[in-house]
Amino acid sequence: MSVERQIILDTETTGLEVGEGHRVIEIGCVELLNRRVTSKNFHHYLNPDRAIDPGAQEVHGISGEFLADKPRFADIAPGLVEYLRGAELVIHNAAFDVGFLDKELERAGYSERLGQICGIVDTVSMARRLHPGQKANLDALCKRYGVDNSNRDLHGALLDARLLADVYLAMTGGQAALVLDRETAGANSGSTALEGLRELLETAAAPLRVIRADDEELAAHRERLAGVAKKSGGKLLWKDDAPV
Repeated sequence: MSVERQIILDTETTGLEVGEGHRVIEIGCVELLNRRVTSKNFHHYLNPDRAIDPGAQEVHGISGEFLADKPRFADIAPGLVEYLRGAELVIHNAAFDVGFLDKELERAGYSERLGQICGIVDTVSMARRLHPGQKANLDALCKRYGVDNSNRDLHGALLDARLLADVYLAMTGGQAALVLDRETAGANSGSTALEGLRELLETAAAPLRVIRADDEELAAHRERLAGVAKKSGGKLLWKDDAPV
C-alpha cells in the first residue's frame, strides 16, 4: 500500500506584508504518514536581518534579540526543500504562508516555488465550505472540534502546526466517525459492545487506507457539478475546486 505523506506547516513573521520586506522568523512542520502523526518535525527560528513590527511581536512574542544568533533562511532552505518535496502541505490561510515562503525561496536563489515542490491544502477554505458563516480561525476550530489549545497564549509556528494537525484530522475524520456509529448501533449487549470497541481499536491502530479519485472520476464529478449549476441558475455551494 502506498504511503500518503502530509506536512502541517505554519510560520511566524516580522509583519503582515511580504511586499514590505517582512520576513519569516519561525517555521514549524508536523509530519503525517497515512494520517498518523510522526515524530519527524521540522522546526527552526530564523534571523530575519530586520526589525520586527511591534504588533507582530505582541502576537508571537519573538524578539529580535532572541533571533540574533539564529540561522538565516538560506541556511535551512536545503533541508526544508528536501523535507517538503513530494508531500501535501496543509496550511491554515495558505496564501499568507506560501507568499512569504516563496519570497524566501527566491531570496535564497531557488527557481522553484512551493506549489512546484509539493501540493497545498488550505484549511481556512476547507472550514468555510464545511461551516459557512462561522469563524474559521484556528482558535474557533479548536473549540468546534474539541482540540485543547489552552497553552496557546501566544502564536508559535510549531505549536500551531500541532494544533492544526489535530483540527485537520478531526475535520477530515468522517470515515472514522461512521465506523464508530456502526459499531455502536450493533452493540445489543455488554459483551457485544466490548467486542465492537476492541475491533474499533484494532482498526484504529492499523494504517489507514486513503483512496483518492482518479482523473476520470474527477472529470465526471466536475461534469455533474456543471449540470447542477446550470439547473440551479448558478446557485451551487460545492464549486469545482472542492475536495473530492
